[in-house]
Amino acid sequence: MTIYCDESGGLNAGAMTFAAVMLTPEAAAAIHARFRAVTGLRGELKGSRISLTERAYLLELFDRAGGRAWVAVAERERLLPNANGTPPSDLALYAALLDSAVGHWLPETGGVCTDVVIDDGRYDPAILTRVRDTIQAGLGHWGRASLADSRRSDGVQIADVVANSLYNITARSQRAHRIGIILEPLLASRAIRVAELIQLP
Repeated sequence: MTIYCDESGGLNAGAMTFAAVMLTPEAAAAIHARFRAVTGLRGELKGSRISLTERAYLLELFDRAGGRAWVAVAERERLLPNANGTPPSDLALYAALLDSAVGHWLPETGGVCTDVVIDDGRYDPAILTRVRDTIQAGLGHWGRASLADSRRSDGVQIADVVANSLYNITARSQRAHRIGIILEPLLASRAIRVAELIQLP
């Protein structure tokens, strides 16, 4: 199995979410191809750019394929400050959410070799390389952590939609209610599980 990772939002947007989506590469490719064939989507699949109906369809395909996700979320108003009273930085929060989302998966992999693929688009490559190395240290010999261009990764684009869905709910956007209805069955079945972060380690 592969864990595909992407984030949505930021402290300046009121909330940040990080999705760690578990799918085989074959399932991710099939979901993505079917979604594009039905919707006629061109360009990169982004949760912020698709309609509610398209979002519902993608998440239904994800659920049917046996996709699962842990999503770590942080709401700015509920996030505790650092010990010195300053707010956490965007990068520190990103790293903590990534660690939480992936960390929730590792005990469940049962020792099966797991690859973790992280979107390389948010921060400077040198910073992301350090983040990747931290995740690799946690994986040990059980898997490999790598960075990927989301435009070339089916799974990372699916993770973007999952992360964006939880961002809308956490940030209480205008679409939050409808997206909540879309997510209800996936949350009820635990296909998508949520871990709230209120303090950085």
